[in-house]
Amino acid sequence: MKGSDRLALVAAFVFSFFAVGVPYWRIPYSQASLPSSLYGAGLVVLLIVAAGCRVFGRTGFWPTLLVVGSSVPCMILARVAYETNADPTSHNLWPFEVVIAAFVGCSVSFVGSLLGGILKPMVRT
Repeated sequence: MKGSDRLALVAAFVFSFFAVGVPYWRIPYSQASLPSSLYGAGLVVLLIVAAGCRVFGRTGFWPTLLVVGSSVPCMILARVAYETNADPTSHNLWPFEVVIAAFVGCSVSFVGSLLGGILKPMVRT
């Protein structure tokens, strides 16, 4: 994988991280419920970003799936780290939160990566 492909995956990760994270971080922890709190425009962005990496970049299926999909559990870990710093008793079930987020993120990234792979031959780059 070339440097430009790695840069594209890093940009896709960061963009997906904030697209899913910002709406989720605004929900008070007492009202957040996984996975339903993750559903929304952020996951649509994640799907489009994963497909875009495959269509317009030279990233492979697995790197795209794993890097873009891992943005969701990393976003959960960022919230857990921030909130447990203020109150160590919050997020006592954080491993389950991370597993649920990983499943959601990788599922959406799988669909986006697959769709991008299908569309790639149809798009001239």
